[in-house]
Order: sequence, then structure tokens, then C-alpha cells
Amino acid sequence: MNVDEVKGKGKQIKGKIREEAGKLTGNKKEQVKGKIEQVEGVVQEEIGKIKGKLKK
Repeated sequence: MNVDEVKGKGKQIKGKIREEAGKLTGNKKEQVKGKIEQVEGVVQEEIGKIKGKLKK
């Protein structure tokens, strides 16, 4: 597992927390920001996996 994969997982977790906090407070903007952050995390994680495969 490389740095991009770890950071991507972290973004996904942070985004999920942000989304859930938005749901609890009724803040749609925070929910959307959380979902976006989760997608960014998935993309970053996948980039990390690709980089790892290229190095092998």
C-alpha cells in the first residue's frame, strides 16, 4: 500500500463523516461536500493502486 492509497482511504472516511454530520444537522451542502470527498478518495486510492502496479 502506498501513500496515495492511504490518503485516499483517509479522504473516504473523512467524507463519510462529513456526509453523516450533514445528515444529522440537515445541512445539504455538507452532505454533498462529503460525497464529493468520498469520490475524490476513491479516485486517489485507485491512482495509488495503478502506480503500485506500474512500479512492479
